[in-house]
Amino acid sequence: MVKNLKWLGAAFEAFLGIPILGGLFIIGMGYSPLGFMFVYHVIVLILSFSRLNRFSYGAAVGITASVLGFIPIVGMMLHWAAAITLAIDAATTPRRVTRVERDDEAF
Repeated sequence: MVKNLKWLGAAFEAFLGIPILGGLFIIGMGYSPLGFMFVYHVIVLILSFSRLNRFSYGAAVGITASVLGFIPIVGMMLHWAAAITLAIDAATTPRRVTRVERDDEAF
């Protein structure tokens, strides 16, 4: 599930990073896509911690891109960086994590 959310986030960020189209979409929607993506990346970061016990660098870069995305050229490059980082993060995220449970009650 977390892996799929990272791939979806990478696709969203790639769309927002398209030079003119992404900027027009963000401005046309009243900058609400940046707020949505901020919340989205926070949720992915929390799920990555809780389910996989891993820090998601892609989500962290995505949060930065969402906060600074209103700056025209800087925002575009941050969305590119977030898309690339999320894609790499998704590709290296395991599908399932096997949890080893300790049986401390036996002693």
